Amino acid sequence: MIKTKEKLEHAYNQLSEASFADPFAFLGPFVDPKQGALRAWVPGANKVELVIEGESRVALEREQDSGFILKQERDLRFIHYQLAVDWDGTEQLVDDPYQYHALYASFEELHTPKEMYKHMGAQFITLERDGKQISGTRFLVYAPHASACSLIGDFNQWDGRRTPMQRLDYGIWGIFIPNLAEGSQYKFELKGPNGEGLPHKQDPWGFYSEQYPSFASITYNQDRYQWQDSKWQRRPVTQKRKEALSFYELHAGSWKRNAEGEFLTYRELAETLIPYLVDMGYTHVELMPVSEHPFYGSWGYQPVGLFAPTSRFGSPDDFKFFVDQCHQAGLGVVLDWVPAHFPSDDHGLANFDGTPLFHDPDPRRGWHQDWNSFIYDLGREHVRRFLVSNALYWFEQFHIDGIRVDAVASMLYLDYSRSHDQWIPNQDGGNENYDAISTLKWMNEEVYKHFPNAMTIAEESTAFPGVSAPTFMGGLGFGFKWNMGWMHDSLSYIQEDPINRKYHHDTITFPLVYAHSENYVLSLSHDEVVYGKGSIHNKMPGDEWQQTANLKAYLGYMYAQPGKKLNFMGAEFGQTAEWNHDDQLQWFLLDFERHQGVQAVTRDLNKLYREELAMHELDCEPRGFEWRLQDAKDASILAHERISEDGERILIVSNFTPVPHERFRLGVPNAGRYELLLNSDDTKYHGSDFNAKAIVETEEVESEGLEQSLELSLPPLSTVFYKLK
Repeated sequence: MIKTKEKLEHAYNQLSEASFADPFAFLGPFVDPKQGALRAWVPGANKVELVIEGESRVALEREQDSGFILKQERDLRFIHYQLAVDWDGTEQLVDDPYQYHALYASFEELHTPKEMYKHMGAQFITLERDGKQISGTRFLVYAPHASACSLIGDFNQWDGRRTPMQRLDYGIWGIFIPNLAEGSQYKFELKGPNGEGLPHKQDPWGFYSEQYPSFASITYNQDRYQWQDSKWQRRPVTQKRKEALSFYELHAGSWKRNAEGEFLTYRELAETLIPYLVDMGYTHVELMPVSEHPFYGSWGYQPVGLFAPTSRFGSPDDFKFFVDQCHQAGLGVVLDWVPAHFPSDDHGLANFDGTPLFHDPDPRRGWHQDWNSFIYDLGREHVRRFLVSNALYWFEQFHIDGIRVDAVASMLYLDYSRSHDQWIPNQDGGNENYDAISTLKWMNEEVYKHFPNAMTIAEESTAFPGVSAPTFMGGLGFGFKWNMGWMHDSLSYIQEDPINRKYHHDTITFPLVYAHSENYVLSLSHDEVVYGKGSIHNKMPGDEWQQTANLKAYLGYMYAQPGKKLNFMGAEFGQTAEWNHDDQLQWFLLDFERHQGVQAVTRDLNKLYREELAMHELDCEPRGFEWRLQDAKDASILAHERISEDGERILIVSNFTPVPHERFRLGVPNAGRYELLLNSDDTKYHGSDFNAKAIVETEEVESEGLEQSLELSLPPLSTVFYKLK
């Protein structure tokens, strides 16, 4: 009896300290009815009564300050009941969660990436008890080293004593809360391996969360939104390498603001942004990370809630509406995705269960010095599955069309941005991160297996081989790779004064040496317009007119090169200021003709790129590109042809000096008539009004070793496009 009394006191002490790991062994209906009917734990209650439909209420006896027991010998294990709790004269009818033991999902459901996000976190489910269908929310959280875990929220006054969770299999804790309203705030209160208290944690699988200061997770029903993009979803599966892909990189908080200077919501963005992008001819919007992040100034690259679109701009349904509207307008949606690192915020993944659950404890592998954040330990299976599941989640639940994976180089190399004594070699003594390589391959395989029309794009800045090669050929399996070398070299060239460009001619031609080694995206991204780098427009030399002319010629050259296209917002109309995430773009610049001209030429370049097969169909194959002139460094002129699968040809010539050429002879392999498609110096683009010929025909005059040639009229600082008819 003393031993039993000691056990009872110990259990109640643990409950009062929110450190009880096996509440179903102590609370709810007794397994052996001879011990009594049930026990309830209700801190702060004055009185508790048993309520069974069709029966009279029965009062529970107070067993301890917060513990109540019904000593009647009655089997309530299969009977649905409620508890009437009196709080100082106010009654609350509670459906006791400790009568529901059906918390388990199968091993496959909890460990298969495509299924995990349908079971982990807060899920709306229906359980049957005593013939009744009981709706509620099941909470599952992985915290294998925690000694105890409680669910806290607005429904229990954030009191960790009130709702202890049950330790289940596989390191998972669970509880089912009947009749919990959607939109309820919650967190987890965990105790570390030695019973130590930890900061309250946001749900790693949470689908919706609040902003500062609470950072609480919010229950959310994924099935409520009614999608209207069935036509988009049923489109045929295509080879994206052969499509025209023109991405508009967007930071949702600083594209435009409302009249009060506040963020546009997802729905307001849909209303304003989508018509603009359709008019401009882009095929996709690429959003900088929308995964929930506590620090706005991180631009989303320090995410805490990987499964939650940031609530700064609205609810998950609002974000679904944005994607839905994009699809109905024919626009794809790509998200930046950050599996390389996570921040050290107390409410996040850092030391989640009192141990370095998601990162390597050795800072040489587990801490990113550049970004002051933890690095995912991809050698652990639960971390790999968590991230792969997250990638799949965005495709299924939000219908996105692609992910651009951030900082891939930092994942691939153990010595990335580290001195010789700050990293640990792999088992073969090398610097390759085998775990990251394996995880990225698996992620790509899973994405393309389940979503064959998807795209995965790597931001990878090194010469790591086979980034966009299939995994069965030894590659990482990405669909595309950002061409960081092209971005660096072309910007380095174009920033030179035209008189000096002849000394840097190899810089602009070198990217063509490796242009088809990967499936490339030519990117002019946000990275080039921050931290003192200035805007793309202001990288251009010369006076205002020359800056604009250089920019238009450069954009023309970009669209003419093999590779898909990406422009960060603002470049399309020549923003002059460096990007500022605390303000909107300089839309007032469109009051000026030269900026209208930049916008107009960008619009027409997108149109040309999409409509002409020669401009995109063989972007990723060497046979789609031929040099016509690559060594005219003194004149700073470049010429090449783009070729389609059926042999259509478009000739592009860029003149990167302010010197016009009225009779420029250029050899071409095919005799015929060439029709001008676009001239970046056209007066409709606020150009110089130099007369580029609308039609030119080949003459039997040898040039560049070819039997026929064209006599072109090249405007200053321009790129011209001619199609062979």
